[in-house]
Amino acid sequence: MATSIKIDEDLKYRIQQLANARQRSAHWIMREALSQYVVREEARENFKQEALASWKAYQESGQHLTGAETRDWLRTWGTEDESELPKCHD
Repeated sequence: MATSIKIDEDLKYRIQQLANARQRSAHWIMREALSQYVVREEARENFKQEALASWKAYQESGQHLTGAETRDWLRTWGTEDESELPKCHD
């Protein structure tokens, strides 16, 4: 599928300068930029959906950990006393 985009002259110039510096084509630079953007935005959307699902689960069940419980648990990471995730509660 061929797709075209319109970019202003300044951005076109900057892409070409970067392509020259990296010894790549302007096309490669643009494809790489788009690919990285899509990966980043997909991850952001997945994070958002996971947060919304967690919020919905909390609203339905009331099960949670307090901030202090979470911080105490995280402080054990990478230590000899590393503990399991605490159980959620009302």
